[in-house]
Amino acid sequence: MAESGGGGWRDSYRGMSSDNIKGLVLAISSSLFIGASFIVKKKGLKKAASTGTRAGVGGYSYLYEPLWWIGMTTMLLGEIANFAAYAFAPAILVTPLGALSIIISAVLAHIILREKLHVFGILGCALCVVGSTTIVLHAPQEQEIDSVLEVWNLATEPAFMFYASIIIGAAVFLIIRVVPQYGQTNVMVYIAICSLVGSLSVMSVKALGIALKLTFSGTNQLFYPQTWVFTLVVLTCVITQLNYLNKALDTFNTAIVSPIYYVMFTSLTILASVIMFKDWDRQNGTQIVTEMCGFVTILSGTFLLHRTKDMVEGSSVILPLRISKHANEDGFELESIPLRRQESMSD
Repeated sequence: MAESGGGGWRDSYRGMSSDNIKGLVLAISSSLFIGASFIVKKKGLKKAASTGTRAGVGGYSYLYEPLWWIGMTTMLLGEIANFAAYAFAPAILVTPLGALSIIISAVLAHIILREKLHVFGILGCALCVVGSTTIVLHAPQEQEIDSVLEVWNLATEPAFMFYASIIIGAAVFLIIRVVPQYGQTNVMVYIAICSLVGSLSVMSVKALGIALKLTFSGTNQLFYPQTWVFTLVVLTCVITQLNYLNKALDTFNTAIVSPIYYVMFTSLTILASVIMFKDWDRQNGTQIVTEMCGFVTILSGTFLLHRTKDMVEGSSVILPLRISKHANEDGFELESIPLRRQESMSD
C-alpha cells in the first residue's frame, strides 16, 4: 500500500507539465507577496485610524496613508503573480498554495504587530499546510483550451450559471441584511463576502489569463467581446473583495482573518472550478477522495485556530468567538486581545 502510494506521488511529480510547474512557482511567489502585504496594510490601517475614521466603520482615511499603499503595491505584485499562475495551472493546484500566506502573515503579525498566537493555533496553521499539500499532490492536469470562446461556453452552462446566481444572491444578502447588524462582531461576515465574490473573480481571472496567454502566443483573443466581459467581472469582484477585506483586517485579528479567509476562499474557488472546468471529470475516485481528505484537514486546522484564538497559554478556557478587537471604547489599546483573555494583558 505504501509503495503504491509512493509510486503514485512520483508518477504525479514526473507528470507535471512545464505549464503546471510555471504555475506552481508563480503561486508560491504570489503567497510570499500577499502574506507580507497583510501586515503592511494592517500597519497602514492602524496608523490611518489614529488620525481618521477606521475602515471597519466605513472610513477611507487609509487612502491617504503611504504605508497602506505600500501594502497595496505588495499585494498587487502578489495578485499579478497569482493571475499569471491561473493561466498556466488549474485552480485546484494554484489556490491551495495560498496556505503559505497564512504562515507568513501569522509569523509577521507575531513579530511586527505583537499579535499572540496560541500553540494550538500554530498546529492549526500546520494542518492547513498539510491539507493543502495533499490537494496539490493529487491535483488534475490542466485541460487544453484553444480559445476564450471555449471558456465562455463553460461559464454559460446551466450548472455554473446556477452556482453564480446563488453566490451573487448570497453576497448581496450579506451586504444588505447581515453586515449592518453583525459585521463588527462576527469575523465570518466580511470574510464570507470576500470569499463568495472571490470564487467568481478567480474563474474570470483564469478566463482572462488564458485569453492573454493565447494572445501573446499569436492567437489574438482581444477582439472577442467575451474577453472584455470577463475583464469587467474581474474588476467588479476585485474592488468588492478589497473593500470588505479592508474592513475585516481593520476589525479583527490578522492571524484569524488570514486562515479563515484562506479556507473559505479556497473551498469556494475549487468548488467553482470543479463546476465550471469539470476538474473531477479527469480524475479517478481515489484522487477525488484524497483531495476531499485534504479539504477536511484544512478545515480542521482552521477550526482549531479559530477555537483557540482567545485561549490563554496553559488554559483550556475558550472565550466567545464573536469578539471584535474594537469592542472596547479605547480603540486600538486592546489590539492583541482576540488571541488572549483580557486579564492576561495586564502584566
